[in-house]
Amino acid sequence: MSSQEHIQNVVELMNVRRTYRMGEELVQALDGVSFAIGRGEYWSVMGASGSGKSTLLNVIGCLDRPTEGDYLLAGTKTSSLDDDELSDLRSQKLGFIFQSYNLIPQLDVLENILVPLYYQDEPPADGEERARALAERMGLGDRIGHRPTELSGGQQQRVAIARSLVNNPELIMADEATGNLDSQTANEILDLFDELSAEGKTIVFVTHEAHVAERASHILRMKDGQIEELIVQREIVQREIVRS
Repeated sequence: MSSQEHIQNVVELMNVRRTYRMGEELVQALDGVSFAIGRGEYWSVMGASGSGKSTLLNVIGCLDRPTEGDYLLAGTKTSSLDDDELSDLRSQKLGFIFQSYNLIPQLDVLENILVPLYYQDEPPADGEERARALAERMGLGDRIGHRPTELSGGQQQRVAIARSLVNNPELIMADEATGNLDSQTANEILDLFDELSAEGKTIVFVTHEAHVAERASHILRMKDGQIEELIVQREIVQREIVRS
């Protein structure tokens, strides 16, 4: 793969394996997984419990390290980083959105959106201005001083989306981000992801719902720690998927 292709890939996994020990037994959670996610692509990841889906998400999110193989995030080889460097990379390059929102109850909307910037050595001078603009975009302009308990589930997830964008990440990762929402609110949140994708954001969305996965450009199905199937619904950037 050329250096130019590396630059165009936000995520590259090369023969990644992740093994866990459970008592006397070794569990191969990921078994030789290789693929690349190009800049601006929108991927959904599906798989049953035990398929390796969660472990894959943890590796991509720099929350876990491969036992074997290489993972490059925005061109940086993560295996060469120590824990502090990996944490810095995660805070600079990734935005996370969770099913349970993971907002800090003691903080208001604006403060919650700003949280990722607190972990950067030099927070951008326009951080608060950017956070306010994101709150407005998410339809939260009149709720900016409210705490999470004063918001609906949909509003809390909009705060979480704004929070994931405030550091202008290379990759947005969403884990069952509509799982706790009613169907109307879920569709509104999914429409926001469609907008972000149209703007060129790179997204990985983990879901067990087919109608949610079908919004993505690529659907990756995991089974027994391996890639069972990759469906390319529409090409954003042409990519060859490498399988071990």
